Amino acid sequence: MDVKLAQCFLAVDDHDKAVAFYRDVLGLEVRNDVGFEGMRWVTLGSPLQPDVEIVLEPPDASPDASPADKQALNELLAKGLLRGVIFTTPDCDALYERVRRSGADVLQEPMDQPYGVRDCAFRDPAGNQLRFIERPTA
Repeated sequence: MDVKLAQCFLAVDDHDKAVAFYRDVLGLEVRNDVGFEGMRWVTLGSPLQPDVEIVLEPPDASPDASPADKQALNELLAKGLLRGVIFTTPDCDALYERVRRSGADVLQEPMDQPYGVRDCAFRDPAGNQLRFIERPTA
């Protein structure tokens, strides 16, 4: 069976700030930006991966979520407790400097990990954790 990832979802509380960060700081391309039933659907992706997209959506986007669940999701996003994304990069240190200069919240400076990668971590404007790994060349 051939299965590939097509889209993953990140909750954001301000699409404009998120798009500016992912597009202008990380260099992702905006592939789709449309309104749908009072929400905004934005997809972005790396030019190096034309078949993989990140979807930016409000934390309470699910029509099946109760009002209490929607409130809880908004609160978790505000605390930075929702999950994030791991990216790869050929130069963790250079990427770290570019993202740090953007004013993003630094969670971890570049460091060599015991499991064989060099990585760093930030929070995006909505508080999602983003980790950037550099795999060893070899």
